[in-house]
Amino acid sequence: MKKIAPFGSWPSEITTQLMTAGTIGLSETRLFNGTVYWLESRPQEQGRTVIVRQDTNGSHEEVIPSEYSCRTRVHEYGGACYLPTTAGLFFVNHEDQQIYKVDSDQKISQLTNAPDFRFADLEFNEAASVLYAVAEEHIADDAGVHKEPLNSLVSVDINSGTVSTVHSGQDFYSSPCLSDDGSRLCWLSWMHPNMPWDATSLWQAGCSASGITDPVVVAGGDNESVVHPQWSPDGTLYFVSDKSNWWNLYRLVDGTAESLCPMDAEFGLPLWQFGMTRYGFIDVNTILAVYSQAGVEKLATLDVGSGVLTALEHPYSNYSSLRTEGAAICCIAQSPVEFPAVFTGDINALKQVCSSSTSTVTPGSYSEAVSVTFPTGDNEAAHGFFYKPVNAGFEGPENELPPLLVMIHGGPTSATSNSLSFKIQYWTSRGFAVLDVNYRGSTGFGRKYREALKTRWGVADVEDCDFGVRYLIEQGLVDKNRVAIRGGSAGGYTVLAGLAHTDTFKAGTSLYGVSDLTALAADTHKFEARYLDSLIGPYPEAKDLYEQRSPVNHADSITAPVLFLQGLDDKVVPPAQAEMMIDKLKSNNVPVAYLAFEGEAHGFRKAATIISAFEAELSFYGSVFGFEPSEKLEKVAFL
Repeated sequence: MKKIAPFGSWPSEITTQLMTAGTIGLSETRLFNGTVYWLESRPQEQGRTVIVRQDTNGSHEEVIPSEYSCRTRVHEYGGACYLPTTAGLFFVNHEDQQIYKVDSDQKISQLTNAPDFRFADLEFNEAASVLYAVAEEHIADDAGVHKEPLNSLVSVDINSGTVSTVHSGQDFYSSPCLSDDGSRLCWLSWMHPNMPWDATSLWQAGCSASGITDPVVVAGGDNESVVHPQWSPDGTLYFVSDKSNWWNLYRLVDGTAESLCPMDAEFGLPLWQFGMTRYGFIDVNTILAVYSQAGVEKLATLDVGSGVLTALEHPYSNYSSLRTEGAAICCIAQSPVEFPAVFTGDINALKQVCSSSTSTVTPGSYSEAVSVTFPTGDNEAAHGFFYKPVNAGFEGPENELPPLLVMIHGGPTSATSNSLSFKIQYWTSRGFAVLDVNYRGSTGFGRKYREALKTRWGVADVEDCDFGVRYLIEQGLVDKNRVAIRGGSAGGYTVLAGLAHTDTFKAGTSLYGVSDLTALAADTHKFEARYLDSLIGPYPEAKDLYEQRSPVNHADSITAPVLFLQGLDDKVVPPAQAEMMIDKLKSNNVPVAYLAFEGEAHGFRKAATIISAFEAELSFYGSVFGFEPSEKLEKVAFL
């Protein structure tokens, strides 16, 4: 028999210590000569990122010693920061952003010595003895003022470390990929004010030991996002394009883009990071691909001749970092009841190599996502995942509805999935219901849905969160008087806008969120420097609209208590964004709390930070909604 206790006060096995000590981040799998590699981000090691591989005996081996961390800061979001090759393993070291080499005897040597440069997205040309990479040059003028970084495609001589420009003149570069015979190189580029999900160009060039020849754009352009270019074993150039509204697979045949399998599904992802992979070649006639529909992903094979797509029967709903090496495959996969794990095998069977969590929880303690679609503004529809409060040992009083926590993903051009996450289960296991919203602007629902947020950020996303809450209230699933909203980065902006423009939310938590759009337009990194052109309008021409949409200018409308969580080293959304909002709320006598963390940037990586942030948030909701958490927590201090 389950015990009865107020929602929010349930004791839970999913503690902050369990979330950090028993959990690692997994990313960037690689397959090389039958060996599986991956990255582990470890909160218990101050967020250090380690390259790990599985040897032929099945044992796990760290490739780099403890004084190194593999992470690039190109575009600030990084990705594709290591590459195993026949000449050794190359990686970008986080501390100095230089490329290092690990020899076969595990000896580490520094390859590049270019202090002004950061490197990412490594590709190896064995015949020319060079690495291709995306380079980002950070320089200052004579007065010491940093200019906008310069991005280019470069080659790095693996013997001397000499860096040479391969291609320049574009604002951004990504995805260098060499054909199997080494004769051709392709890559992506785009220009301000576009983001890579707005418009990219796919380039192709001849390639030899002396450099590249005849670079030419072969796909993409205005209002077309091309992503994930790859060469097939027979030298055909494949890519993903959203020219049909959906990110579908194409190949270049006699200079013309040929669609392989037209369907209302997404085979692509927004390029927030380098190295994102969604398909690979089993052989010249067979592609292994991930596609998503309604926020749920499937793994499938595609016969390139017939265009027949065959979904594979695997129990997972989310896949990332898919790699192939002939018939061998590896990826990171997860499901609504299983944490992310590295898998390897073939299309018929996947074997777990490493899980992101070694923690065990009593059966019946996980809440499984229910996909919901609900009406929203402008006679449109929005999407999300709803989680009921679930605990193996507790349930709420019969006459009480649970508090609702509305979760807003970042981006805003991103998406949430139905995969198992401690960041959600932490709340549901304590008696919270959760609505995880894929508001208009999210990916996974086609370009039209993604662009529904253009010029409407702070409006459409807020409407979707508001209407989602109303939908759940009408269903009798949640307590309308205990609704909180939380989000990070762009999600934090939606939190503050939602508090300012609706009375739906009775509390809010902003994690490194945006409060002043004009300040963000003037003070952010290059990758997102013109992002707001599409989300709000060109600046300064649309300055009035920026001011109108900035929550800091509507602080007088906010009456609900707010918790701010902020990294002091954040270059994407600087601490001033939180602090200017806090000052306004304090002057209006709104209950406000602020936790700032030394050594944390955009997104928290350290175990101590993650623990403090979650426990403060739980204490905050307890104070606002009138329940006593089961843990003995330090009471959140209101300013």
